[in-house]
Amino acid sequence: MTTLTYVSVRKTFGPTVALEGLDLDVKQGELISLLGPSGCGKTTALRIAAGFEFATSGAVLVDNADITRTPAHKRNMGMVFQSYSLFPNLTVANNIDFGLRTRKITAVERHRRVAEMLELVELTHLADRYPHQISGGQAQRVALARALAPRPSVLLLDEPLSALDAKVRTTLRDEIRRIQTELGITTLFVTHDQEEALAISDRIGVMSNGRLEQLGDPREVYRHPSSAFVARFVGSMNQLPAVVNGNHAVTVGPHPVVVPHTTMADGTQVRLLVRPEDLHLTDEGLDGSVTSCTFQGSSTVLGVRLDVVDVLVAVHVAGVADLNPGERVCVGIDGARAVLESTDTTPDTASGTASDAVPATSPA
Repeated sequence: MTTLTYVSVRKTFGPTVALEGLDLDVKQGELISLLGPSGCGKTTALRIAAGFEFATSGAVLVDNADITRTPAHKRNMGMVFQSYSLFPNLTVANNIDFGLRTRKITAVERHRRVAEMLELVELTHLADRYPHQISGGQAQRVALARALAPRPSVLLLDEPLSALDAKVRTTLRDEIRRIQTELGITTLFVTHDQEEALAISDRIGVMSNGRLEQLGDPREVYRHPSSAFVARFVGSMNQLPAVVNGNHAVTVGPHPVVVPHTTMADGTQVRLLVRPEDLHLTDEGLDGSVTSCTFQGSSTVLGVRLDVVDVLVAVHVAGVADLNPGERVCVGIDGARAVLESTDTTPDTASGTASDAVPATSPA
């Protein structure tokens, strides 16, 4: 069992800062996902752990041993890339065996490990096939088996599912989690797909502009985002113009919304960021007109244009809501998990940050 630790890791490419003081501790047997948009620094962080890039400053530790300047081939990291990177002239079994050959492991032990990995990824029946004879999902399983065969101390996954179709992605992400849990291997998973991160992670690190915006378990990150950027990037958010009205409330038009806490001064113009499931149909609230009604099986998503603020919002309703466009409804707001963002600061749409964006609730 192994730990992976970043200590104030900074990485620059000329004048461009890719990582700015990354501090992260991946615990033994833990799967942490680094989540963020393109250019946020997540892949750079992974490549520094792998030894494909060296940190400009700071340190990378494995079990408290400094590997910051250790060459990649001496780090004992298992790496799975977005592209499968299989050798087209080798069978599935020989692709898995390739990394073992370079480590001068005996033929008997190699054969045993290849068989073990084929069973682990459930591809024993395809051992003699070539890469062009298997599907994309199967090829990525082979790449995973090849990375795990040498028994690495840490598994690094660089958006391994992004080249696959949606159904295969869902199946394979669950397989990755099963295998990672079964082996108990310390894992760092890089993705831009929030659904993947929420589904398989022990903890999620949300990154923006080379910085770690928030680190927490999936429920905490989703339910209690630490900034407006995290709120927008993880899940969907409605944005409503509002005014702070005391320490525990804002008003949206004439409608008061209770929030547990805000440090903003009375009268501050803000955006109230609130998730669709925290809006509900009620008898008293904000009047509006239905613009769309989308049935999703266990729930219905309503598009409602609110009269007083002229904003289109999404409202999640449990079960079936048989409403037609043009029908009038009244929408209530639960502000317990809302995030407030001062409109005195224009948010950076690339990074989503704003210095005075604060959660309207403290994490439980």
